[in-house]
Amino acid sequence: MTQNGSYNQWSPFLLPGMLTLICVSVVEKDKKKINYRGILCLPVNPQKIWIGKIGVCVFLYFVSCIVSFVGVTSVGLVFGSSIPLTQSAAGSVLLFITFLWQIPLCMFLTDKVGLSPTVFINLASNIICVLFDAKTSFWWIPYAIPARLMCPVIKVLPNGLSVPANDPLLSTSVILPGVLVTLILFIALSVLTALFYRKLEAK
Repeated sequence: MTQNGSYNQWSPFLLPGMLTLICVSVVEKDKKKINYRGILCLPVNPQKIWIGKIGVCVFLYFVSCIVSFVGVTSVGLVFGSSIPLTQSAAGSVLLFITFLWQIPLCMFLTDKVGLSPTVFINLASNIICVLFDAKTSFWWIPYAIPARLMCPVIKVLPNGLSVPANDPLLSTSVILPGVLVTLILFIALSVLTALFYRKLEAK
């Protein structure tokens, strides 16, 4: 049950908080001190710079997911594994994919409203959707998808308990749609926010 609790704390609370802080730090590094003036002086299309920033966030996020997976696996080795290694690896990969869309969103929010509101908005949205939507027919709401996909993959409910045998939540039919929705949203938000970043040239 220790691994179950680790995933339960990581996906709805720690992961979105960490991901938001990564995005905030990447955006505010240029915005807070010099308001993008140093960036706009470069002979590079601002859209490419924005996409590059998204890439940096994705890389840092990927590293954090690896650290989390190693940590959860180590906990299982020490205290007894409740989740098979292959399922744990699959769960980590799915969490990585289904949270990607939040990167361009958090970067955009940081630019518009700043650090504290962005952290509050993203954390609150994740927690509320996990608690009230992940186990319902509204699981397709992007914020609820990661927790819903964990039910059939690692067989852990959003509250950290194991999914009962023969529970409809064990159906794997949600995995492909959930992945597609979040990947499409990631691409769409990356493109749209890059278009916004291009407008900085006119400032």
